[in-house]
Order: sequence, then structure tokens, then C-alpha cells
Amino acid sequence: MITNRRLILPYAAPYLAYVFVASVLGNLMSIEVNYIVRMLLAGGVLAWAWKWYCPMGGPGSLVTSVFVGIAAGVLGLILWILLLVPFVDSVGNEPWSTSAFMLRLLAAGLLVPIFEEILMRGFVFRLAFQWGEARRQKKDMPLQSSLDEQTINDVPSGAWSWTAIAISTLVFVSGHHFYEWPASIAFSLLMTFLWILRKDLLVCIVAHSVTNILLALYVFKTNSWYLW
Repeated sequence: MITNRRLILPYAAPYLAYVFVASVLGNLMSIEVNYIVRMLLAGGVLAWAWKWYCPMGGPGSLVTSVFVGIAAGVLGLILWILLLVPFVDSVGNEPWSTSAFMLRLLAAGLLVPIFEEILMRGFVFRLAFQWGEARRQKKDMPLQSSLDEQTINDVPSGAWSWTAIAISTLVFVSGHHFYEWPASIAFSLLMTFLWILRKDLLVCIVAHSVTNILLALYVFKTNSWYLW
């Protein structure tokens, strides 16, 4: 058994690599080069860590999960825009260059949803579920027990608790700007609902990807760069 403590690195590394390049190296290179480095580094780490990940599929049809994910992705776009517009300034946002736009579209649409859902719904949600169960069982050190005596691979597909929902939502929201919090809360809850409904990660990844791609296209077509 690979314990949860040992799984922290492979699950978190792609996300951390992407954020590191975006934040620490952001002022050292052009936005185009930065996105290329982000995708190469995070993508490489993701490929290295893949062997440790839980299955992307579940007990149901993967084709059904794809179609459900597409529909949910459209809903995710609507929720994101409705809950973001009241908190952002629509004035003074410069459009991105075509090359920068395409690179961000590629990263946000095809890479970020994979490593973010693997981390949030694949690891954080399940670890929080196990921690909540350990507390319910009144174990002396529930967090240590969850990290060193359990593995998220034992969590049944679709299993959930209010503790897991709350913690995974807080962690997901913490990775977004303050003005994005209402939208990110709603989006995280939508992804959690999909996990519970379909009992697989594929539906979450597809939905996340569709939302990000549609948002990028909406921003480009309507010149609403303040939403990006």
C-alpha cells in the first residue's frame, strides 16, 4: 500500500510546477515563453507522476461521462460568468496577442483541467473524506492516521461527506484570486456533484476543460478580456 503521505508529491507536483512558473518566473520572460515553460514543466511532471494516480474512470460508461461532462462544462461557463462579472472591472483590460491567447487556451483547456482535477477531486477530496471518517471513528490522531495508515485508492468511487466537500472547496478556492471566489466556489461544487453523480474523475476533467475552452472563446469573441 502506498500511503497518502507518499502520494502528496505526485499529486501536487504538476500543480505546484505550473504555479511556480506562473508566479515566480512571470516577470523574467514574455507571457508566450512563460506559457510554453509552464506546459512543458507541468506536463512533464504530470507524465512522471501518472503511474501513482487513481483510475480516471469509474463503474459507469466513460462515453456517458464524456457527454455529461460536456453539458456540465456549458453550465460551468454560465455559472462562472454570472458570478464573476459583478466583481471585476470591465474597463482598461488590454487584449492578449494571438500567440499568447492560443497558448493560454491550450494550457487552460487541455492541461490545467487534468492536473487540477486529479489533485482536487482525486486527492484532496478523498483525503478529506478519510480524515472525516477517522474523526467520526474518534481516532486519537485522525490526520496522522489518514496520512500514514490509509491510501486514497481505498475510497469508493463517488464516496462523499460534507467534510470532504467543504475542505476540497476551500482548497480549490484558495488557488484563485479574491474576486473569483464566488465563481470558484460554485464551480468546485459543480465538479464535486459530478464526482458523486458519475463516480469518476473523467467527467470532472471533461467538464473543467469544456468550461475553460468556452470561456476563452467567449472572451475572444466578445472582447471581454476582463473575464480572463
